[in-house]
Amino acid sequence: HRQRGGRSNALALRDSFLAQRGITYRRAMSSPLTAERACSRLSPFLAVGAMSGREVEQATAQRTSMRTGAGWGENLRSFQNRLVWRDHFTQKLEDEPTMEARALHRAADALPDRHSTGAQFDAWVKGETGLPYLDACIRYVNATGWLNFRARAMLVSVATYHLWLDWRAVGNVLARRFTDYDPGIHWPQMHMQSGMSGINRLRIYNPVKQGQDHDPAGHFTRRWVPELTAVPDAFLQHPWKWAEAGRVLGIHYPEPVIDIASAARRAREAMGTLRQADEFAQAAADIAARHASPQNDRRFVNDRTPKPRRARLPMAWQLCLDL
Repeated sequence: HRQRGGRSNALALRDSFLAQRGITYRRAMSSPLTAERACSRLSPFLAVGAMSGREVEQATAQRTSMRTGAGWGENLRSFQNRLVWRDHFTQKLEDEPTMEARALHRAADALPDRHSTGAQFDAWVKGETGLPYLDACIRYVNATGWLNFRARAMLVSVATYHLWLDWRAVGNVLARRFTDYDPGIHWPQMHMQSGMSGINRLRIYNPVKQGQDHDPAGHFTRRWVPELTAVPDAFLQHPWKWAEAGRVLGIHYPEPVIDIASAARRAREAMGTLRQADEFAQAAADIAARHASPQNDRRFVNDRTPKPRRARLPMAWQLCLDL
């Protein structure tokens, strides 16, 4: 599953995506089972410069203008939007180059007791947390160097909220593993998915529900967590509920390192306390005015948070379709 580099491979992937694979792009991108083939898979080539954003956009625009085949329009427009977002996030790091080391909202760095080492950190890195879909995803990353966006967001969310790990340590682990590591995409996303931006809604993913939603038949989970072969489908994403869990858990596969519900509750309480502080709201509004997408302006934190001003588009965003 690990991609090979080189310009010829980039061109082949671009052409196959625009001619065939992209027809299911919007519907298939959320599951690692289908995203592996339905996504363009051009991100590593864009990250290292083997292919430019300009030529991808131009090829996509040309394909869109052909208007051939039902369903292509909405899928190609969705892909073009993500090319825009790529530039938007790159601009964030250009404007805030300390994002690799400091929280965008400085107060978020004061959250207590976050860990960058220890048993839970090691379990997350190895894919041995006892949470099947989460473990399948991190093992897939370790083996292939890639993962679809929704699953990446879940990996970060569970690591930084449920396991209460330090976002920088989590980000560095993933940066070393992703073949498409791009600082301008990676670090702004780390801030968004771990609550460090101060302006985005908290995304505390439930890894059990994510597995049920995006791997309903369990094919992906079973492939990457073969220790669960004996677990019935109905209990695959929460094997601790199986009456015969003792046959597997603690022997072939670990018990869960956390209770999902209580861990999520503690994270929400900690983040809620942080965001209720009087000085938090104004700082969040300032960040939103500088960094937020005009399409997604909202009341980010609570009713006391000033709604961010509708900022001008960053220059890279204005020009991205002409790159």
